[in-house]
Amino acid sequence: MDLGLTGKWALVCAASKGLGKGCAQALVNEGVNVVITARGDEALQATAAELRALQRGEVRAVSGDITTPQGRASALAACPRVDILVNNAGGPPPGDFRAWDRDTWIKALDANMLTPIELIKATVDAMAERGFGRVVNITSGAVKAPIDILGLSNGARTGLTGFVAGLARQSRLASANVTINNLLPGPFDTDRLRNTMLGAAKASGQPVEQLLEQRRKLNPTQRYGNAAEFGAVCAFLCSVHAGYMTGQNILLDGGAFPGTF
Repeated sequence: MDLGLTGKWALVCAASKGLGKGCAQALVNEGVNVVITARGDEALQATAAELRALQRGEVRAVSGDITTPQGRASALAACPRVDILVNNAGGPPPGDFRAWDRDTWIKALDANMLTPIELIKATVDAMAERGFGRVVNITSGAVKAPIDILGLSNGARTGLTGFVAGLARQSRLASANVTINNLLPGPFDTDRLRNTMLGAAKASGQPVEQLLEQRRKLNPTQRYGNAAEFGAVCAFLCSVHAGYMTGQNILLDGGAFPGTF
């Protein structure tokens, strides 16, 4: 299927590894020009080299912290126009809410709620003027099924979800072919998953590999998701075929959520 994205420009945040990288790779494979960002320059440049080797679209790498005003300004300045925005940022650490002070909460909100909102604010009106725009926010399956030790993520990402639910349905955007959707990953084979399980291992005294194996077996698919399949769903949401889908929360969790809706 031709996704109709050749020549579009995308800004993909936190794209040096994991799910962000999977999204960037899927978009480049569709002929999209991408600006990728991350804090770690070495990993970012390595990913940029991989994407350029695909010889499908222009790739620009901007190292910096997307959760800061300067980081956002640098990323936006590198992108001639933002037709596609993939919001992504590392999740806050797990823990007990009793140990979190105001600064900890503000940091989580800045990264996982306010930064995506700032980038959406900076791009969607121009998308509407051009008659095409796609925003995909990488949130978490914890928005739908909260995880007790991920309270910071539960709170910040749910706040973003509520904001998007209203914004995506504004007729000035939806009628101009600008869609905003959220992708909710469940257990994917990423550094984030391992770091979360390391915290659980320390708390329980069990080996992390044992906990990873236990969680794998709990999933109906008996496996973890991978970044390539996540990226493929992202690319479809960005495609010309998805213009009638907006304001949705797409759960990718291998069927782990035990509900009808």
